[in-house]
Amino acid sequence: MSLSIGTTKSFTGEVEISPRGEIDVDTAHEVREAVAAVMKDNPPTQINLNLRHVSFIDSVGISALVAGFQAAKVGGVKLIVTEPSRFVHRQLWVTGLLGLFGAPEPADGPGPAEPAMIREPAPVREPAGFGEPVVLREPAGVADGLG
Repeated sequence: MSLSIGTTKSFTGEVEISPRGEIDVDTAHEVREAVAAVMKDNPPTQINLNLRHVSFIDSVGISALVAGFQAAKVGGVKLIVTEPSRFVHRQLWVTGLLGLFGAPEPADGPGPAEPAMIREPAPVREPAGFGEPVVLREPAGVADGLG
């Protein structure tokens, strides 16, 4: 799949870079080049990287986002991600980079709350000598209803 990138400048001095398509090993350089291009002559006050229409991003694409962030920071410009697609949002969250890019909500807003995972505590293994059976017991507080 290909990638197209639109760039618009606002009257407030901010620039929005809007990629459309997939940011992967074949197209990641285009994102880096787009950030470098807006930083070249008259750097904006802020770069808003709108990822609403990015359907896929791989590790090379994420690396390009981080490189853009670093290049902007060195130039004294703030780079944030705005409106990431659900897929991009998930990838940034999984990699621990969501906060780096301003902790944006997905383009279609916050998702439905995931049900809390209810897990029973794992039984505790009692140390056993060589050849002795392992004895399992309930963790403290479970048997008396406190856990």
